[in-house]
Amino acid sequence: MRRVASDGMRLKGIEWWRYYVPTLICSYLMLMCLALLVTSWFLPRDANALTITATAIYGLVFSGLLAWVFWRAQRRDLRYVRIPTETYADIYFDRVQAAIAEAGWKVCEQQAGARIDAQTVGTFLLAGERISVQFIGHEVLVASICDPSVGFSLSGRRKCQAHREMVRRVVLAGQPTMEF
Repeated sequence: MRRVASDGMRLKGIEWWRYYVPTLICSYLMLMCLALLVTSWFLPRDANALTITATAIYGLVFSGLLAWVFWRAQRRDLRYVRIPTETYADIYFDRVQAAIAEAGWKVCEQQAGARIDAQTVGTFLLAGERISVQFIGHEVLVASICDPSVGFSLSGRRKCQAHREMVRRVVLAGQPTMEF
């Protein structure tokens, strides 16, 4: 039985940087607010120093929370959704591959019977959502993320959920039925 290298989709090189840019920007702002807070400690104690300190604390907390929310959402999207099957999962490879072709997605990489990485058709400037499907043992694993150049997008997250559900429907439609 093959094992999953990780519980989530892996991004490589520039894709990783592009995907995590919103989190990195918020983290950078958090560090700038921390630097402002430290600097405000050395200012003479007057109304301006208190205003700068309060602003730095507010910015530190807000940008830190926003970075944490983005990071959690992005990590959750990278995690695979497990679809249990009654037979070996590689049997569903051809069905999923046909559904991907029918949907018009571009296959970026595949290993016959084991894995399919695909991308939806995007626009002139945007590449489209990424979908990764793995077939391991008695499970089909599927993950979908927004276009890494877009980063965090609520509408993109809804599309990714629809892509995961499409793969789930294809796999569950191919399950043998138990008749008595």
